[in-house]
Amino acid sequence: MKKILFCLSIFFLATKLFSQPFSLPKLKYDYTSYAPQIDALTMEIHHSKHHQAYVNNLNKAIVGTRMESQSLMDLLFYAGFRSDVVRNNAGGHYNHTLFWEILAPPVAHSEISQELSNAITNDFKSIDSLKKVLLNAASSRFGSGWAWLVLSPEKKLIVTSTPNQDNPIMDVVTERGIPIVAIDVWEHAYYLNYQNKRMDYLNAVWSLIDWGIVSTKYNAAIGDSLLIELEKDNWPAMKDFHKVMAQTFHPSENGDLSPIRARSGEFLAKAILLTGSNPPKSLKTEGVHEGLLKLENKCAEINTLVKKGAKDKVLIKKMEESHDLFHLVQGLCHD
Repeated sequence: MKKILFCLSIFFLATKLFSQPFSLPKLKYDYTSYAPQIDALTMEIHHSKHHQAYVNNLNKAIVGTRMESQSLMDLLFYAGFRSDVVRNNAGGHYNHTLFWEILAPPVAHSEISQELSNAITNDFKSIDSLKKVLLNAASSRFGSGWAWLVLSPEKKLIVTSTPNQDNPIMDVVTERGIPIVAIDVWEHAYYLNYQNKRMDYLNAVWSLIDWGIVSTKYNAAIGDSLLIELEKDNWPAMKDFHKVMAQTFHPSENGDLSPIRARSGEFLAKAILLTGSNPPKSLKTEGVHEGLLKLENKCAEINTLVKKGAKDKVLIKKMEESHDLFHLVQGLCHD
């Protein structure tokens, strides 16, 4: 019996050690189905080699860390707080997944919804105008990157582009929103067949976009609470304070008070700037100013304690109180 229990414990330990939080999504069609627009070999290498590498590297980077239990959206939303390895590979996984989802052989395309059609007409005049703007963003992206059709926090459709594996969900990007179309302009996406003729590739990809699938994504994005979170995160003073909070509070959770001891003055300065700043107009702000004043006072207490050489346990308690106040303020901003 003991031997069985021992074997089971080893099995579960191995499962935990080698579990993969993220996995490569299967394509809806086989590699040959996207030809002649995208040849089978390019699809196979792009999907099974490049995308798989992003998944593998992301899993390797987060194993054994707090990020292992976080969603892909969390990793993206706070990309500015992550290492370059996590940022690049989380982006690579998300970006490619969306790219595969919206592509289909033309014979399998479903129709665009009236809602999306109306939105395109309102924001771009016509689908042809949208094509021109989107493909221009893709063709003019210097080096490697992506072009996007995005639903902004104001619920407007916008076109943007990002370098490398960044995307509009990330806090490192200026024009943020929920992407509903992604176009890959890394050379590995097209070079085997198109060499340096990027525009030929882009026109080919355009013909593979299933606007019925994009419509489904548009309708889902319209009601997604992520739009509110993105709007709230577009509060620069809040973002700046949050960054210092994260960089000092999380180490304190593990007993490391050196970051807050070194940066208590900056911590207080960011809190003062936050109190004096204006939140985005679309956010609910009742009670927010009072909450920010309390947060500023708590940060002032921490700065005073650091200067007096307070004990770690005292600082940890005050850091926890400031962290709770910060999240209370964030909660007040919800609709």
